[in-house]
Amino acid sequence: MRLVLFALGWFFVVLGVIGIFLPLLPTTPFMILAAGLFARSSPRFERWLLDHPRFGQPLADWRKQGAISTRAKILAVSMMAASLCVMWFFSSAPLWVRIMTAIILAGSATFVLTRPTPQPKHQDAASESRD
Repeated sequence: MRLVLFALGWFFVVLGVIGIFLPLLPTTPFMILAAGLFARSSPRFERWLLDHPRFGQPLADWRKQGAISTRAKILAVSMMAASLCVMWFFSSAPLWVRIMTAIILAGSATFVLTRPTPQPKHQDAASESRD
C-alpha cells in the first residue's frame, strides 16, 4: 500500500508542476495531496515538499492553519474569472455547460476566499522579551 501511496504522491507532484505552466490545473491542491500521500508513504519526500522553497510555505500554512495567502487568493480567483470569461465569450459550449462552469467556479472562488489568511509567525523569544 505504501508503494501505491508513494506513486500517487509523485503523480500529484507531476500534475502540480504541470499546473505551474497551465492555468487550468491548480498547483497547490495537487501539492497538498502529494504531501498528504507522502506523509503516509515517505517521510523523506514529505519533508522535501515541506522544505521546498516554492511549495513549502503554502503547504505549511494550509497544514497548520487551513490558510491561503492573500496573493494566492487573488491569483486563484483572477485566473478563475479569466478562464470563465474566455469560456463564456469564446466557446461554442452549450449554455448549460457555461452556466454549470460558472456555478462551479463561483463555489470554488467562495471556498478560496473564505479560507483564513496565514497568521504571521511568532517572534523569537529574544525579541519577545524586549517588549
